Amino acid sequence: MKETLIIAGFGGQGVLSMGKILAYSGVMQDYEVTWMPSYGPEMRGGTANVTVILSDKRISSPIAHEFDTAIVLNQQSMDKFESMVRPGGTLIYDTNGITRHPSRTDINI
Repeated sequence: MKETLIIAGFGGQGVLSMGKILAYSGVMQDYEVTWMPSYGPEMRGGTANVTVILSDKRISSPIAHEFDTAIVLNQQSMDKFESMVRPGGTLIYDTNGITRHPSRTDINI
């Protein structure tokens, strides 16, 4: 089992905290885990995202270019990461922060 997730939005929305909670949950279940945050220099309001990989086998790299699941909280994140969800993957989004809804038919929304 290997699950690759990205959570993305604005700083201050709890993006990194959500990723940390997922990572800690994986550790508590004895999974191999990576937690890789990325954020701009702004204190709040800048872009932020975190990649979390959970696996029952060793993880060779914390860097991912495709995701099984994406959780997006703003339009910038939708524009950037919708195309990076694997076919058959899942996209979860905040309807309050998104003006253009996802257009893909090969993923679960």
